[in-house]
Amino acid sequence: MPRASSLSSFSRCLPVLAGLSLTPWAVPAWAQDTALEQPLAEPSAAPSDDRARWGLGLAAGVRQQPYTDAGNKSQGLPLVYFENRHVRVFGTGAELKLPALELGGRSSLSFGLRARYGLGGYKPDDAPVLSGMEERKGSIWLGAGLVWRNELADVSLEWLGDASGKSKGQHLRLGVQRDFRAGRFTFTPRLEAVWVDDKYVDYYYGVRAQEVRIGRPLYLGRSSVNTEIGLRVGYAIDRHQSVFLDVGSTQLGKQIKNSPLVNRSSLGSASVGYLYRF
Repeated sequence: MPRASSLSSFSRCLPVLAGLSLTPWAVPAWAQDTALEQPLAEPSAAPSDDRARWGLGLAAGVRQQPYTDAGNKSQGLPLVYFENRHVRVFGTGAELKLPALELGGRSSLSFGLRARYGLGGYKPDDAPVLSGMEERKGSIWLGAGLVWRNELADVSLEWLGDASGKSKGQHLRLGVQRDFRAGRFTFTPRLEAVWVDDKYVDYYYGVRAQEVRIGRPLYLGRSSVNTEIGLRVGYAIDRHQSVFLDVGSTQLGKQIKNSPLVNRSSLGSASVGYLYRF
C-alpha cells in the first residue's frame, strides 16, 4: 500500500480522543482514553534524513462521560509537534523510536518506547452519583508499542502501565487502521480493542468501603475489554497547514458497565484541530 503524504503522517500522530483514545494511543471515546490523547500508536514512517520536523497547533474536543447523570466534557489542548529520526512528540504523547525491521514486500515492523499523560479521572462534583467519592486523577503512562505495516493496513500493539501510581493499572491496545487519500483529504478508519486490568477498573469505576452510600454499593473492579471504532479526516490546506476532524465511539466492557457509577454502555467523542508545520 503506498504511504500517504505528509498529511497522512500527521494524521497518524493525532491523539481520538484514546481512544476516544481522543485515545487511544486511542479513541479514547474519552472513557479514560480520549480523542485528544490517542496513543501515538500508528507513527509515520521514520524521516529518511536527520532533519527535524516541528509544528504548533490547537485541538478541541467533546466527550461523553460514563458516569450516571454526568454531562459531556469539553476540553482544549495546545498541540506541539516534533519529530526526527529518533523521537516523536505530539499532544500528550511522546515516543523514543527503536530500529525498524524491514520484512520485504512493503511490509515492516516499527518499535518504540512510549510515554503519555492520561487526561481521565473525575471530581466528586462532576455528577450526583460521585458525591462523597474521592477524586480520581489522570496519570503518566509508560510502556512500549509496535506497528506492523503491510499492504492491507497498519496493525498496532501497545502496552502501557501507570507510572504515577494513581491506579497502578495497565492496559493493552490492539488496533488496525488504514489511510485512504482523495485529493487533499486523508480518511483513516480504525478499529481497536483495549484490555484494562482490575486495578485500572477498580480505580476509575470502583466504589471503596468508605464511599458506600444508599444506592451506591461496594464495587471491586475486574479486568475488562473495551472496543472502539473511529474515523479521522485530515485536510491539507497547503504544504504547512493541516486541519483534522476525529470522531469515535467506545463500547464499554462488562465489568465497567456493571459499576454502580455507570449508566452507559457506549461513549461518543469528537475533536477538531489545526496544525502549522514549519
